Amino acid sequence: MRAIFDPQAQAEFDDVRRYYNQQKTGLGDDFTETVRQGLQRVLAQPESCPVEFDDVRRLVLRRFPYKLLYSVETDHLYVIAVAHQHRKPGYWRDRIAKP
Repeated sequence: MRAIFDPQAQAEFDDVRRYYNQQKTGLGDDFTETVRQGLQRVLAQPESCPVEFDDVRRLVLRRFPYKLLYSVETDHLYVIAVAHQHRKPGYWRDRIAKP
């Protein structure tokens, strides 16, 4: 299984990484590593994280105030958002595919 980022989630990830690197050299790399480690845990046990909304699950990142919102698909995880835990709750819901 692998993780695929929604284009908007990828842009969010890139923005956060860039922001942290501007705050302190290497901090964005620490953020990247935290995301990588979190995704490894989730890829090993995709349904281990709690449900945030509908079939969207959340992985709260350690050390950083962000969460990864993802859905479990047949052969991959689809990362819907890299969302700050305290800003604009639910802004990402329009990214969920509707039948």
